[in-house]
Amino acid sequence: MNHEKVALVFGGARGIGAAIAARLAHDGYRVAITWVSRPDRAQDVVSTIERQGGQAIAIEADSADAAAIQAAVDKTLHRYGRLDVAVVNAGVLRPGTIEEYALADLDTTLAVNVRGVFLAIQAAVKTMAEGGRVITIGSNTAVRTGHAGSSVYAMSKAAVASMVQNLALDLAPRRITINNIQPGPVATDMTASMVDQITPLVPLQRIGKPEEIASLAAWLAGESSGYMTGSSLTIDGGFVL
Repeated sequence: MNHEKVALVFGGARGIGAAIAARLAHDGYRVAITWVSRPDRAQDVVSTIERQGGQAIAIEADSADAAAIQAAVDKTLHRYGRLDVAVVNAGVLRPGTIEEYALADLDTTLAVNVRGVFLAIQAAVKTMAEGGRVITIGSNTAVRTGHAGSSVYAMSKAAVASMVQNLALDLAPRRITINNIQPGPVATDMTASMVDQITPLVPLQRIGKPEEIASLAAWLAGESSGYMTGSSLTIDGGFVL
């Protein structure tokens, strides 16, 4: 168990992020999560962890806001005194084909999915303990064709994969590993309206569970993954299109 270790999950109020926070708390980490639009869902995550004997706090932080990202790290350190694992899960999906794509949606996607990821990693590793872990949540669209209207989202997630591959070199001297999980379709708010259309495209004939992504994140956060860094791990049921 990791009762002295601390994990910060950016975007931990819902879906994959909430599942990761719950799993890390179950594994003994003291957990901080950030939220931007659903304080009720964030409090549900915290309350569930506390009922099960864990420690958790929720911090309001927009991942498009550099000051808010830094404040989330500072509040985590103030509460728990250290940071061992950072999970960067916050992201947005603004679909649209190139003929109609709005500049505002482009800017928002890049601000959260690329700039925000970089800034969250930068803020976290400044004070992270040696041998710490950074985990980003990308998407299988970085390596597989998605669908019409997904180009901007896919571009942002491909940028994350490349970022992780190269940041591994920056962090290696401190034995901090960084890896990227690339989920395919997972049962979250984002996919709720698309399950019937997506499922036939998955060879396993189902979409993933947030808990399955959380299990991979928990392994990457642990000691057993210490020799893996700079990698992108696709977990998508063999999704094809």
